[in-house]
Amino acid sequence: MKHKLRECVLVGVALAAMTALVVGEEIHLPQDVSRLRASPLPGYALAQQKCGICHSADYINYQPPGMNQQQWTAEVRKMQQSYGAPLDDADIARIGAYLAVTYGSARADDAAVVAASASPAAGARAAQAGSAIDVPALLGANACLTCHATDRKIVGPAFHAIAEKYRGKADAQSTVAASIRNGGVGKWGEVPMPPMSNLSEAQAMAVAAFVLRQ
Repeated sequence: MKHKLRECVLVGVALAAMTALVVGEEIHLPQDVSRLRASPLPGYALAQQKCGICHSADYINYQPPGMNQQQWTAEVRKMQQSYGAPLDDADIARIGAYLAVTYGSARADDAAVVAASASPAAGARAAQAGSAIDVPALLGANACLTCHATDRKIVGPAFHAIAEKYRGKADAQSTVAASIRNGGVGKWGEVPMPPMSNLSEAQAMAVAAFVLRQ
């Protein structure tokens, strides 16, 4: 009798466990409040935007202390090559320089840091300003489609849902453009959107116009 009772208890526990696995329980994780250390280096804004897509700032604390610029740059490049982070060579150099100065052993006035952090040449900026804004290219380069789709929620809301929310509002384009550049949290849930501060106002307005047409 005791043996059968024990079997019944074990079967009941197993069924309860299986039910929990099948039905699932909603898990509430604490809000991520970690932040990258602020810096005037251009890699800071890039790291906020592009690194924040996939992981929190706490990830940096798992790296060995005192890493130099070459080591930090190699770590950032690994994010591109192994995980598909939307980074070009200039992004990698600037983020590596920022991390090396802010969390590693480099100094902001090191020649290698200054060179990596240099802004594009005036001619290149002028050419970019004078050219038509390629919104699909911006969406791809900034990994927007990692978190958003046109007709369904992924991490962030669908473009169609954003368009519906702001439809008919006179300031819709400027409001969405500001959200793109500044980032934020709370409008669509508790998952933060990293700031896209590398985009110019004209680029952000072009992306906002595209979103609002969906």
